[in-house]
Amino acid sequence: MAVLVKRVLVLGVGWGFILLGVVGLFLPILQGILFLLIGLALLSTESRTARAILVKLRRRFPKLAQKMDEAEKRARGMFSRFKPRFK
Repeated sequence: MAVLVKRVLVLGVGWGFILLGVVGLFLPILQGILFLLIGLALLSTESRTARAILVKLRRRFPKLAQKMDEAEKRARGMFSRFKPRFK
């Protein structure tokens, strides 16, 4: 049951970021590309299509891939504090 809840939550948040990204492409207030990348990164954990799109983007834009790796490393560090620690 917990796996299903996690999957639904990841998909919902991922698609939410995708929608924000699309809106952000037209509104100067929001960073559309950033939200699209965050949404794709979240969806790539559950979707082969999103994972394939990220792989293509990484090949096409290596500097962007480097920045994404750095951001992912920072995010993992921040979220590692919230994981329960087992002895």
